[in-house]
Amino acid sequence: MSGLAYELIRSRRKTLALEVTGEGEVVVRAPMRLARKTIEDFVARHEDWIREHQVIQRERRERHPEPGEEERAELIRLAKETLPGKVEHYGRIMGLRPTGLTITGARKRFGSCSAKNRICFSWRLMQYPEEAVDYVVVHELAHIRHKDHSRNFYACVEEVLPDWRERRQLLRE
Repeated sequence: MSGLAYELIRSRRKTLALEVTGEGEVVVRAPMRLARKTIEDFVARHEDWIREHQVIQRERRERHPEPGEEERAELIRLAKETLPGKVEHYGRIMGLRPTGLTITGARKRFGSCSAKNRICFSWRLMQYPEEAVDYVVVHELAHIRHKDHSRNFYACVEEVLPDWRERRQLLRE
């Protein structure tokens, strides 16, 4: 039996899955009727992986600590000032125009594009280098044309940002 604490979420899924959250907590997703012993064995077998990812998440939190109220307000102001111009600039290049733009406080994603082509960006994106910000803007604009992450989607991104892989990597550091 593993000594690791974890949250167990049962659902109609058919497989077991592990997640280490941004806070370093362990979430196990399991089928409804799967035996507890099977789940415990699964967690125990993956203990090294879990510990490794808890370290990764802790280091990420240390590199990008939650900003204080003043810094948060400044990042929101910067996002509202910067992102519409970037969307306009890259949208013109790509021949794409979102139906709207919203700045959010999302923690798990830097941007999103709705089925109705409304783009959202997290103000947290403003903590990253401009090259990474431009990548997220182009990525979300490309979703207006391609609602998936297919080859065609990435070809659309690459037309504008041939170095998109390096830019994306900046978001992971």
